[in-house]
Amino acid sequence: MLKVRQSVETKNKLSNTLRNWLPILHSSLSELNEVIAPFVEANPLIEVESGFEENFEKKIPKKILGGYVSNSSSEKIEALTIASKSLYDVLEEQLSSPLFPTPISERIARFIAENLDENGYYEGDTQAFCRQQHIEMRMFEKVRQRFRHIEPLGVGARDLRESFHFQLESSGIGDDAYVLAQKMIDALEEIHTFSKEPCFGEALHVIQKFKNPPAIDYLEDSPQIIPDLMIFFNDENIEVQLNDAYYPTIRIDTEYAVEHAFVTEKIKEAKSLVDALDMRRATLYKVGLMIVEYQYDFFVGGDRKPLTLKMLADEFGHNPSTISRAIANKYIACERGIFAMKEFFTTAIDEDVSNAAIKDYLGSLIKEEPRDKPLSDMKLLELITKKFQITMVRRTIAKYRKQLNIAGSSERKKLYKLQGS
Repeated sequence: MLKVRQSVETKNKLSNTLRNWLPILHSSLSELNEVIAPFVEANPLIEVESGFEENFEKKIPKKILGGYVSNSSSEKIEALTIASKSLYDVLEEQLSSPLFPTPISERIARFIAENLDENGYYEGDTQAFCRQQHIEMRMFEKVRQRFRHIEPLGVGARDLRESFHFQLESSGIGDDAYVLAQKMIDALEEIHTFSKEPCFGEALHVIQKFKNPPAIDYLEDSPQIIPDLMIFFNDENIEVQLNDAYYPTIRIDTEYAVEHAFVTEKIKEAKSLVDALDMRRATLYKVGLMIVEYQYDFFVGGDRKPLTLKMLADEFGHNPSTISRAIANKYIACERGIFAMKEFFTTAIDEDVSNAAIKDYLGSLIKEEPRDKPLSDMKLLELITKKFQITMVRRTIAKYRKQLNIAGSSERKKLYKLQGS
């Protein structure tokens, strides 16, 4: 009878721990406090010290992020906490007189501002808007051209060339150089054919200062990423380390003066919460060890290799979907940067080829491409399908290129020419 009771108690404890463990495992490190908050609020015997309340500067993993951390950690942290105006906030202050003095011009300007892409280029459906508002296209375009005179310069243009023309308006360049700069902008790909013109140096100097893209100062900052694991070399050995500094510290008041079933139950729940946090640590540490084992070449400068969620799930004895949720929103910091855990695993492209490996190869192709003739998406598709022996479409290459923040071939050619001057 005693053995049966002990077995039931052990099973209940494990059940409680697992029930707490799954949401705690699935959350990111920055969400932990929020996830455990309901447990804490319902338990008067628990005190929690947030892992985010200490000095950030003490917890920056300099071993790994030496190349990624500002010399002044305090400045970096301060910059993260300073609220800044959005692009639309800045434009909103300018969408009235004197540039847009009438209700119709203000309505057009507002539509343009609301239909800018993240780079500041106008991409709205002009025809549909004009039909709906009973406005002539000529009137609409006349108002859009007034964006030449608002900040940030270049916003509201349809493309890079027009953005440069907008910015040229306020450049203060001399008359002769202004005319030459207009011609150079119209022929960006052949910009060096103007090199013998008398004002070439002045015109080029001005063009090189233009914002590209025009809204570059307002591009949305990435949220602060806090890695769960840190992987680095210690002497000649590779080491996996949990980022324990950001875990909440749970304190349980086991000396509660009242002996009561309620108190006993709350102590059990509190210990179950501590066990769940420990299980999270142990699980992610084991994931880290497996990633290092399978992706060792990557951490010493090579490429990522195929690693499926099923391989990891088999090791743990869990369903692949559980592992997929476990690695979601988790990051690894290493000497090569900070990477999402999911980047080390294959996805639906092919069981033997990971999209991360394809992105790595795509990046290396563009890094080594001839600057006078950058590789088109079709050429990149041809090279990638040949190397990995898989079937893809050009649209996927374009998607990966955008995810890597790599411009199209024509834009890269223009940038190469500007950089090489």
